[in-house]
Amino acid sequence: MLNHDSSKPIYIQIAEWLETEILHERFKPHEKIFSQYQLADQFNINPATAAKGLTILADAGILYKKRGLGMFVTEEAAKQIRHRRINETLSVLVSDIVAEAEHLNVNEQELIHMIQLEQSRRKGESS
Repeated sequence: MLNHDSSKPIYIQIAEWLETEILHERFKPHEKIFSQYQLADQFNINPATAAKGLTILADAGILYKKRGLGMFVTEEAAKQIRHRRINETLSVLVSDIVAEAEHLNVNEQELIHMIQLEQSRRKGESS
């Protein structure tokens, strides 16, 4: 789950892990998530590091705090995460793919066909 050898800070990895858990509906809206101490114990990290990851998500409006009760998932958390990831990650990947396709003289229809084949392959794997 966490890569201690990565150049990406652990607190960022914690935030990304929690986002993925929310996207996969392992944490639903208004559901309490792990405390900083539970995260620290689970990942064998300092509680302050875990708290920093939680703070990032709270500042982004993904989590909210109930005083004395802990952190909870906001109503629109999954939608916000999905939207941000599409804009930040997927759009960059698509831009790179389109640029490479242009260099290789792959037209739009061929590119779309390749994407559809990959989606079909992945659906077949998950069945």
